[in-house]
Amino acid sequence: MQCIFCGGKTESRLVTFIYDEDDDYFFIKNVPAEVCVECGEKTFSPKVTEALTQIAKRKKGPAYTVNVPVFEYSDDVTTP
Repeated sequence: MQCIFCGGKTESRLVTFIYDEDDDYFFIKNVPAEVCVECGEKTFSPKVTEALTQIAKRKKGPAYTVNVPVFEYSDDVTTP
């Protein structure tokens, strides 16, 4: 397959899909995708896209939950 963005070659990989909408965040691990070896763009099949949509609608609970620290970006970074 060829990347629709840069024209590079793609290869099948399992990736982590990051969902981020209106301060609602979660990760979906082991998602099948075609990944461009040149630019890293990920492309999902229609079947995978539909499954991701269903997961986003919270049809099923998560496999597990982790706590993640959140930092605000600042140009004023001092080293300790």
